[in-house]
Amino acid sequence: MLEVLMIEDDLELATILSEYLKAHNINVTNYDEPYTGMSAINTRHFDLLLLDLTLPNLDGLEVCKRVAKEKRIPIIISSARHDIDDRVLGLEYGADDYIPKPYDPKELIARIHSVLRRYNLSKESNQEEASILPFVLDKGSREIYLNNEALNLTKAEYEILSFMLENVNQALTRDSIAAHSDSINPDSSNKSIDVIIGRLRNKIEKGSKKFIFSVRGIGYKLQLKDD
Repeated sequence: MLEVLMIEDDLELATILSEYLKAHNINVTNYDEPYTGMSAINTRHFDLLLLDLTLPNLDGLEVCKRVAKEKRIPIIISSARHDIDDRVLGLEYGADDYIPKPYDPKELIARIHSVLRRYNLSKESNQEEASILPFVLDKGSREIYLNNEALNLTKAEYEILSFMLENVNQALTRDSIAAHSDSINPDSSNKSIDVIIGRLRNKIEKGSKKFIFSVRGIGYKLQLKDD
């Protein structure tokens, strides 16, 4: 199911759109306050941002500008403001599409899929983001998501986990892991890696779910499915 972040202060409209989109396999999380909505982007993975312009505390055009500068996420502006200057500025600030209100929700769904097709083609060409479910590796922002939640990782933890995600289900030696981390001292690499792997396990493994396995005589393996 697609995950859409909506920033819309018209709660009645937000509810109607959310229910309609959910029936078409698009889950919507709405915030009626722009700063709260922008904060959510830093803690969860969303496939697309649906953004109103007339918002409390911060204009939607400024939200668009900030989000496009800091995150790689497709943006559709959904607004009752029909002024051509707003449309031009929105697109110049980084929006991928602009749909004027009122509109038929069917058109919104078509535009969402159209924008995501273009975005995914672009993403495949630069390979900055990869989905290794349930993980998402975003090299552009140097973030890793697990089940749509951003992981709070140190530089070394990010380097090691991203290397393991790029080599899923492969046994990796401690030397190869150390070679892909600028944060590890070569003189104590084995001990440092064991400590960092322990921290990663605490952050990504909950309950009985295990991802990182020790491989006797070699090192470690990130396993996402049973062999």
